[in-house]
Amino acid sequence: MHNDPAHPSTPAGPPEPHEEQQVTLRSPAELADALPYLLGFHPTDSLVMSALHGDQGRFGGRLRLGIPRAPEEWPDICDQLAETLLSGSNKRGARPDGVVLFLCQDPAPGETSREVMERLRPLAQCLRLACGRLEMPVYEALCISDGRFWSYCCPDARCCPPDGTPLSLPGTSVMAATATYAGIEVRGTLREMEARYAPLTGDRARDQLRALDVAAAELVPRILRGTECETVRQETLDLAGMAASRFHEAPPLPRRTESDARDDSLLADEEAAAIIIGLQDRVTRDRAAEWMEGPQAPAFLRMWRALARRCVPPYAEHAAAPVTLAGWVAWSTGDQPAARVALGRALALDPEYVFAQLLHRACNEGLDPEPLRRCLRGERADRALRDAVRAEERRVESAAAAVADSARKPERARRRTRPGGPGGSTRPGGPGPMAKARARRKDGQVKARGEQERPQ
Repeated sequence: MHNDPAHPSTPAGPPEPHEEQQVTLRSPAELADALPYLLGFHPTDSLVMSALHGDQGRFGGRLRLGIPRAPEEWPDICDQLAETLLSGSNKRGARPDGVVLFLCQDPAPGETSREVMERLRPLAQCLRLACGRLEMPVYEALCISDGRFWSYCCPDARCCPPDGTPLSLPGTSVMAATATYAGIEVRGTLREMEARYAPLTGDRARDQLRALDVAAAELVPRILRGTECETVRQETLDLAGMAASRFHEAPPLPRRTESDARDDSLLADEEAAAIIIGLQDRVTRDRAAEWMEGPQAPAFLRMWRALARRCVPPYAEHAAAPVTLAGWVAWSTGDQPAARVALGRALALDPEYVFAQLLHRACNEGLDPEPLRRCLRGERADRALRDAVRAEERRVESAAAAVADSARKPERARRRTRPGGPGGSTRPGGPGPMAKARARRKDGQVKARGEQERPQ
């Protein structure tokens, strides 16, 4: 409703404990200001679709995708996006009554923000047509670029001038105040969040590459040999557990870049390489996923991010495992925006990574992570029980072997000290009287034969 006052309407007083605080967005400016709070971050190079429900346009499911580069692909992609938004909303039990679109992209070198808006106009039109075919009318389509926004739906130059409208200063809108009151945090831009998983560069990257080559040459053959695979798994988990303890003892710094740099210093190249190669084993990765809650969960999240930064080319795809684990910890601890960014990054590294696919789909569909947490807890408890049973079996077998060995020792001692016969010697190994008598008789017989054979 473009002609209404340019301020969201909010409840007059604090909400009751059982009520949700509501904000009404009445203009394109308010929609543009609200976008970071809807997603939890400022989207960059993103196409965002949000479903609307009911007569008053309550926000529902949201969908974000990087803006496709090839214009010839836009019609097919728009059809798929509209169908995905519809099917996702139907799964939640409510068909969308309308849609709001956002196209967010900063200008390329030598390009103006208005040129960005004009270049993306055909994409906005494709999305409007695709949603219209599914009876989901697009009520507003905004382009946000370089701190300004344009409406593709409003022809009124009084509220949507051709040169665009500046965005409100961060934190100054009523939406920002309401979000702060509700505890909603904006974590920066999407580009900044994705940069936390970018591989190291320079001398550190070269040192890490050498360590990865050595670890791969040593560990991959052991993983492929069934006899040593379990040993490598335990070594990997032990290394990761010790590293996470260091992260837990060193709380994060206030500034994100400084905190990530300090986290990088907590891992040795050889240690990081061994964990990265070990995590390529699916069973090892699944056991590492059990570290998803409790006071050490933030430390594991930081460690997985730091390990992802150690996956330098040509080991970039190896980062799918630690990045997916980071997304899982973020989702498990309630940070859905960070989880979506991490899982999207994992799928960009390896689109066929099944663990990331399942988590990404579940997170986007708003599912509760508790059933998976419960399953992992059960796996950990079952494995602990099996390990305890095996340890008890080994203890019983060892005790039985010790008893049997102690019973055999007196028998061996009796055999060594048993006399050679009646009146025999008790000296070990000494000849008894019977043996001496036999020796004398034999001597006498030899002498007698010798006298008989001597010439007379």
